[in-house]
Amino acid sequence: MIIAKNNFLRFVIVFALVFLFCYFGALFITGLAVKRGMYSSFVANYFDVAGWLRTSLIVATKLFVSFFNIETIRTSDYVLQIPASNGIRIVYSCLGFGVMSFWTAYIIATVAPRTKKILWLFIGLLIIWFINVLRISMVLLAGNKGWKFPMGWDHHTWFNIVAYLGIFAMMYFFEKNIKKTI
Repeated sequence: MIIAKNNFLRFVIVFALVFLFCYFGALFITGLAVKRGMYSSFVANYFDVAGWLRTSLIVATKLFVSFFNIETIRTSDYVLQIPASNGIRIVYSCLGFGVMSFWTAYIIATVAPRTKKILWLFIGLLIIWFINVLRISMVLLAGNKGWKFPMGWDHHTWFNIVAYLGIFAMMYFFEKNIKKTI
């Protein structure tokens, strides 16, 4: 629990440090894996988390839209396209490292049994990943059908809104679950 035993200051410090480590760590590793600047072939071959995440999002989006009989082709490591139509390019800002870093920092900073924290960490990251797959699928379909996003907001804004609402809901259920064990 966040407020239990007056640990709020500890929570804030741990949360901030873990968030910064995860967010900027992912950015740093991604920078080393890109063939520009301080490129490291070792990092690119064995620690390209952004590449793995991008591939999983593209493959899952391809699978998800195929359930609706929509054929797609992967034209590069970054692009998924509906044949003879629009496609989407999945760049670093599409991967969701910010919201995943937030969830990770929250779980690590919260006082709870380790096994529950590990379980909730992975469940939360999976839910965030799934929300991202749904978002990318909607962007692909919107580009193909000429749909506009509500209120003129772009898909990144909508993803952040939905993802953080999901995180706040998960936080509620996590706290409720933890109260039973403490």
